[in-house]
Amino acid sequence: MNERATAPGGLALIESLVNTLDIETGTDALGTPEGRAPFGLTGADVPGATLLREALRQVCLTHAGHRPPEGCGAPPLDRLLAAAPLRVTVDVTGAVALRPVAEPAGLTARVAVAVAEAAADGTWARLKACEADDCRWVYYDRSPAGRRRWCSMSVCGARAKMRRYRAGRGEGPA
Repeated sequence: MNERATAPGGLALIESLVNTLDIETGTDALGTPEGRAPFGLTGADVPGATLLREALRQVCLTHAGHRPPEGCGAPPLDRLLAAAPLRVTVDVTGAVALRPVAEPAGLTARVAVAVAEAAADGTWARLKACEADDCRWVYYDRSPAGRRRWCSMSVCGARAKMRRYRAGRGEGPA
Protein backbone atom coordinates (compact mmCIF):
# COMPACT_ATOMS: atom_id res chain seq x y z
CA MET A 1 0.00 0.00 0.00
CA ASN A 2 3.02 2.29 0.32
CA GLU A 3 2.99 4.34 -2.89
CA ARG A 4 3.69 7.69 -1.28
CA ALA A 5 6.40 9.57 0.53
CA THR A 6 6.61 9.17 4.27
CA ALA A 7 5.24 11.73 6.67
CA PRO A 8 7.41 14.76 7.48
CA GLY A 9 9.53 15.14 10.60
CA GLY A 10 8.63 13.17 13.70
CA LEU A 11 5.38 12.03 12.11
CA ALA A 12 7.47 9.52 10.13
CA LEU A 13 8.17 7.71 13.43
CA ILE A 14 4.44 7.53 14.22
CA GLU A 15 3.55 6.47 10.68
CA SER A 16 6.13 3.68 10.69
CA LEU A 17 5.08 2.48 14.16
CA VAL A 18 1.38 2.29 13.33
CA ASN A 19 2.16 0.59 10.03
CA THR A 20 4.04 -2.26 11.75
CA LEU A 21 0.72 -4.10 11.66
CA ASP A 22 -0.61 -5.09 8.24
CA ILE A 23 -4.29 -5.58 9.01
CA GLU A 24 -5.02 -7.24 5.66
CA THR A 25 -2.46 -10.02 6.16
CA GLY A 26 -2.26 -9.98 9.96
CA THR A 27 1.53 -9.59 9.82
CA ASP A 28 2.93 -7.74 12.83
CA ALA A 29 6.51 -6.54 12.44
CA LEU A 30 6.77 -5.96 16.21
CA GLY A 31 6.73 -9.75 16.53
CA THR A 32 10.26 -9.98 15.10
CA PRO A 33 13.59 -8.59 16.32
CA GLU A 34 14.10 -6.96 12.90
CA GLY A 35 10.72 -5.24 13.13
CA ARG A 36 11.41 -3.97 16.65
CA ALA A 37 14.93 -2.73 15.93
CA PRO A 38 14.01 0.62 14.30
CA PHE A 39 12.15 1.54 17.48
CA GLY A 40 14.76 0.27 19.96
CA LEU A 41 12.29 -2.25 21.40
CA THR A 42 12.82 -5.61 23.04
CA GLY A 43 10.33 -8.46 23.14
CA ALA A 44 9.27 -7.30 26.60
CA ASP A 45 8.40 -3.85 25.17
CA VAL A 46 5.92 -5.24 22.61
CA PRO A 47 2.72 -5.14 24.73
CA GLY A 48 3.22 -1.47 25.57
CA ALA A 49 4.24 -0.61 22.01
CA THR A 50 1.14 -2.40 20.72
CA LEU A 51 -1.11 -0.34 23.01
CA LEU A 52 0.63 2.83 21.84
CA ARG A 53 0.34 1.79 18.18
CA GLU A 54 -3.40 1.13 18.40
CA ALA A 55 -4.04 4.35 20.37
CA LEU A 56 -2.22 6.24 17.60
CA ARG A 57 -4.24 4.41 14.93
CA GLN A 58 -7.46 5.45 16.69
CA VAL A 59 -6.44 9.10 16.61
CA CYS A 60 -5.43 8.80 12.93
CA LEU A 61 -8.88 7.35 12.21
CA THR A 62 -10.41 10.36 13.96
CA HIS A 63 -8.25 12.65 11.78
CA ALA A 64 -9.76 10.88 8.76
CA GLY A 65 -13.29 11.68 9.94
CA HIS A 66 -14.24 8.56 11.94
CA ARG A 67 -16.06 9.10 15.20
CA PRO A 68 -14.22 8.14 18.39
CA PRO A 69 -15.71 5.27 20.40
CA GLU A 70 -18.61 6.36 22.61
CA GLY A 71 -18.16 6.53 26.38
CA CYS A 72 -14.45 5.78 26.41
CA GLY A 73 -13.54 8.72 28.67
CA ALA A 74 -10.05 10.07 28.14
CA PRO A 75 -8.59 8.86 24.84
CA PRO A 76 -6.08 6.02 25.29
CA LEU A 77 -3.36 8.10 23.61
CA ASP A 78 -3.84 10.87 26.17
CA ARG A 79 -3.39 8.38 29.02
CA LEU A 80 -0.30 6.81 27.42
CA LEU A 81 1.40 10.12 26.65
CA ALA A 82 0.83 11.31 30.21
CA ALA A 83 3.59 8.87 31.16
CA ALA A 84 6.02 10.74 28.91
CA PRO A 85 6.45 14.23 30.39
CA LEU A 86 8.25 16.74 28.19
CA ARG A 87 10.26 19.84 28.90
CA VAL A 88 11.15 22.83 26.79
CA THR A 89 14.86 23.33 26.17
CA VAL A 90 16.63 26.39 24.82
CA ASP A 91 20.13 26.09 23.34
CA VAL A 92 22.86 28.77 23.14
CA THR A 93 21.47 30.07 19.84
CA GLY A 94 18.02 30.51 21.37
CA ALA A 95 16.50 27.58 19.47
CA VAL A 96 13.64 26.00 21.40
CA ALA A 97 12.92 22.26 21.40
CA LEU A 98 10.82 19.76 23.28
CA ARG A 99 12.69 16.99 25.06
CA PRO A 100 11.63 14.08 27.29
CA VAL A 101 12.20 14.76 30.98
CA ALA A 102 13.96 11.43 31.42
CA GLU A 103 16.88 10.33 29.25
CA PRO A 104 17.30 8.12 27.36
CA ALA A 105 13.93 8.65 25.81
CA GLY A 106 11.74 5.58 25.30
CA LEU A 107 9.36 5.10 22.40
CA THR A 108 6.41 6.74 24.18
CA ALA A 109 8.48 9.84 24.94
CA ARG A 110 9.72 10.04 21.33
CA VAL A 111 6.12 9.77 20.13
CA ALA A 112 5.06 12.49 22.59
CA VAL A 113 7.71 14.84 21.19
CA ALA A 114 6.62 14.05 17.63
CA VAL A 115 2.94 14.66 18.45
CA ALA A 116 3.67 17.95 20.23
CA GLU A 117 5.90 19.23 17.43
CA ALA A 118 3.40 18.18 14.73
CA ALA A 119 0.56 19.86 16.63
CA ALA A 120 2.63 23.04 16.89
CA ASP A 121 3.44 23.14 13.16
CA GLY A 122 -0.09 22.16 12.06
CA THR A 123 0.74 18.76 10.52
CA TRP A 124 -0.68 16.46 13.22
CA ALA A 125 -4.22 16.33 11.79
CA ARG A 126 -2.88 15.31 8.36
CA LEU A 127 -1.66 11.96 9.69
CA LYS A 128 -4.64 9.72 8.92
CA ALA A 129 -5.67 6.08 8.76
CA CYS A 130 -7.07 4.58 5.57
CA GLU A 131 -10.85 4.36 5.48
CA ALA A 132 -10.78 0.74 4.25
CA ASP A 133 -11.69 -1.61 7.12
CA ASP A 134 -9.28 -4.26 5.84
CA CYS A 135 -6.38 -1.80 5.60
CA ARG A 136 -6.23 1.04 8.18
CA TRP A 137 -2.70 1.87 6.91
CA VAL A 138 -1.53 5.24 8.21
CA TYR A 139 -0.52 7.87 5.66
CA TYR A 140 0.26 11.57 5.55
CA ASP A 141 -2.41 13.49 3.66
CA ARG A 142 -0.60 15.84 1.27
CA SER A 143 -3.74 16.77 -0.67
CA PRO A 144 -4.35 20.54 -0.87
CA ALA A 145 -7.71 20.34 0.90
CA GLY A 146 -6.56 17.68 3.41
CA ARG A 147 -9.56 15.46 2.64
CA ARG A 148 -7.93 12.28 1.35
CA ARG A 149 -9.71 9.09 2.51
CA TRP A 150 -7.51 6.18 1.44
CA CYS A 151 -3.83 5.35 1.74
CA SER A 152 -3.81 4.54 -1.97
CA MET A 153 -6.32 5.69 -4.53
CA SER A 154 -5.16 2.96 -6.90
CA VAL A 155 -5.77 0.16 -4.38
CA CYS A 156 -8.07 0.97 -1.45
CA GLY A 157 -9.82 3.87 -3.18
CA ALA A 158 -10.41 1.85 -6.33
CA ARG A 159 -11.78 -1.09 -4.30
CA ALA A 160 -14.21 1.18 -2.42
CA LYS A 161 -15.42 2.85 -5.60
CA MET A 162 -15.91 -0.53 -7.28
CA ARG A 163 -17.91 -1.79 -4.27
CA ARG A 164 -20.15 1.29 -4.42
CA TYR A 165 -20.58 0.90 -8.16
CA ARG A 166 -21.54 -2.77 -7.85
CA ALA A 167 -23.87 -2.10 -4.93
CA GLY A 168 -25.64 0.55 -7.01
CA ARG A 169 -26.13 -1.97 -9.81
CA GLY A 170 -27.32 -4.68 -7.41
CA GLU A 171 -24.33 -6.94 -8.10
CA GLY A 172 -23.48 -7.55 -4.44
CA PRO A 173 -20.13 -7.13 -2.69
CA ALA A 174 -16.81 -7.27 -4.53
